[in-house]
Amino acid sequence: MNRILVIDDDRELCELLSEYLGLEGFDVEAVFDAEKGIGRSLSGEHGLVVLDVMLPGMSGFEVLRHIRERSRIPVLMLTARGDDVDRIVGLEMGADDYLPKPFNPRELVARIRAIQRRMIPAEGEKTEASGERFVVGDVELDVATRTVRLSGKEIEMTAVEFSLLEELMRMAGRVVTRRDLSRKILGRDLSPYDRSVDVHVSSLRRKLGHESAGMERIKTVRSVGYLYVHFPETGEGRDG
Repeated sequence: MNRILVIDDDRELCELLSEYLGLEGFDVEAVFDAEKGIGRSLSGEHGLVVLDVMLPGMSGFEVLRHIRERSRIPVLMLTARGDDVDRIVGLEMGADDYLPKPFNPRELVARIRAIQRRMIPAEGEKTEASGERFVVGDVELDVATRTVRLSGKEIEMTAVEFSLLEELMRMAGRVVTRRDLSRKILGRDLSPYDRSVDVHVSSLRRKLGHESAGMERIKTVRSVGYLYVHFPETGEGRDG
């Protein structure tokens, strides 16, 4: 869905984004206050939310918390440049990605399209992956329905968390580098101080539990990346 909701009290910026994103084929609705932004985010009329951290009356983090209580709609947060804390907190609370202000509108479009690709794979990829189901230990991931179950119970995942888990489970037993994860999941090269992948992995650990069958579920391979542990004794496998 190419309808985007922008929640930002900077009206001039909203006008510029509406014009630029409109030329890129997006339909933009701008909202300038937090309360209305929450309501519009939950309306089901948009495919993605661009949310500023600094809002009057209620922070963008609070808005994100309200959204995540009821919706998995992708959220891209706009943060202050150089404020790593804002970025990490936003990702930990369920944001799909972030972009520091000021930013190049072309970079915003690239981030939005990367999120869309995670939500709606290309037709060829969709046909190939439609029947795939991964089961590793107590976790089952169904690509077609984009659902994750832990011991039979469905676990809520954001779009980026699902894609990250899918890649780790697809490569279970093998190390996946942070660089490859950033390129494939976030759609960008890994920059020296970008901790996005690490924060999303931390979120997966929190939701799925750090251990399974007495073993660490997702191992950190220092200075390289991550490894989703293989559990051969459980008879896990891949369907499709």
